Amino acid sequence: MTLSENTTVGFIGVGVMGRSMASHLMKAGYEVVVYNRTKEKALSLIEEGAKWKDTVKEVAQVSNVIITIVGYPKDVEEVYLGENGLLNHARAGTYFLDMTTSSPSLAVKIYEEAKRRKMHALDAPVSGGDVGAKLAKLAIMVGGDENDFQEVLPILEKMGENIIHQGNAGSGQHTKMCNQIAIAPTMIGVCEAIVYAEKAGLSPKKVLQTIETGAAGSFSLSKLAPRMINGDFEPGFYVKHFIKDMTIALQSAEEMGILTPGLKLAKQLYEQLAERGEENSGTQALYKLYN
Repeated sequence: MTLSENTTVGFIGVGVMGRSMASHLMKAGYEVVVYNRTKEKALSLIEEGAKWKDTVKEVAQVSNVIITIVGYPKDVEEVYLGENGLLNHARAGTYFLDMTTSSPSLAVKIYEEAKRRKMHALDAPVSGGDVGAKLAKLAIMVGGDENDFQEVLPILEKMGENIIHQGNAGSGQHTKMCNQIAIAPTMIGVCEAIVYAEKAGLSPKKVLQTIETGAAGSFSLSKLAPRMINGDFEPGFYVKHFIKDMTIALQSAEEMGILTPGLKLAKQLYEQLAERGEENSGTQALYKLYN
């Protein structure tokens, strides 16, 4: 099966990031059908021309490419493997792209079950947050068969620009774990640097202008530190989802016998933040623990 721009794309999960991603596909000329547990979050897409479906099953029945970006591994499992899930109701030849940050072992399970049914599954988690999604500049890390990756690459290119096939099924999720492991302690450092600047009587904005172009430079420093300084804690990526990601990364690291003390500390701090009622804030809200 060769995909074309006339492909019908099913999009399941149109939250902070998914909404922008689905919109880019429509602007590129793809027919898009959407499902979300809360229909209100899909209204802007429906106004743009997306077709609403009431169930995952209905999305499966009319789409030949289906993208999912939901909350937790348990949601992924239900969407794909549940009685009314995608694999039970999609047609042979359908391509699945799970862009949720989820478990590498679950990605392999979905891939194997899809292959058994003559379908194609790739794990394709993303990085770049709400900004990357809005600008179609997401980093997309993909696991699965090379031929399948090449088939869906034109679709992925409408949502991101750093798109790399990492290897076999599960490789995309393992790569995302590397991403989250790198980010977790970096967020601690960014918060502490801003607080230090404030306590030293410096202008945090001027400090940021200086250090973000040097060796300390990072996405967290350039994109999230300004939000901390401005008191903007709206989610580009939820605290609760970052805790979920760190939990998966810790489990995977422990299975491989890897020490990750920085990751463990970051998870502990974010759990403290969530206990304060900040689970639905953006990850930059870690700054609040220091004040």
